[in-house]
Amino acid sequence: MSNAQHPPNAKEWLQAFIGGFIATLLFHQGVIALFWLAGLIPAAPWNMSPVPPFGIPKVLSLAFWGGVWGPPIWWLIRRWQGLRHWLGALIAGAIGPTLVAMLVVFPLKGLDVSANTVVGGLIVNGAWGLGLAVWMRLVFSRTEV
Repeated sequence: MSNAQHPPNAKEWLQAFIGGFIATLLFHQGVIALFWLAGLIPAAPWNMSPVPPFGIPKVLSLAFWGGVWGPPIWWLIRRWQGLRHWLGALIAGAIGPTLVAMLVVFPLKGLDVSANTVVGGLIVNGAWGLGLAVWMRLVFSRTEV
């Protein structure tokens, strides 16, 4: 597993992007699916509706941004071991992307921020952070970076 003894290399940054992308598709959208199935939210998971400016499916746009968040979150948690690693992934994944979504993205899109959106964001983004940590553990448990 990577640690603070050396800076991340290009392979590690790429894997963090891929991990963030995949964590969005599986963990983030998986929690959205559970919320949707429970009738807690109206929006279905894995939304394939096109979004501006390029008209790509919404879920792929979300996954791209999940990939962008992968490297900074990985940089933060990569040197932690044990419970600290997993809690760090959960907390950093929950807080960073949710703050940016609620303070920047929602206002730019004219969306309302409420207690429900904040709590929902913390939960789905925390799951995303755990997904990133799982991916990076799987990738780097086989080879040292």
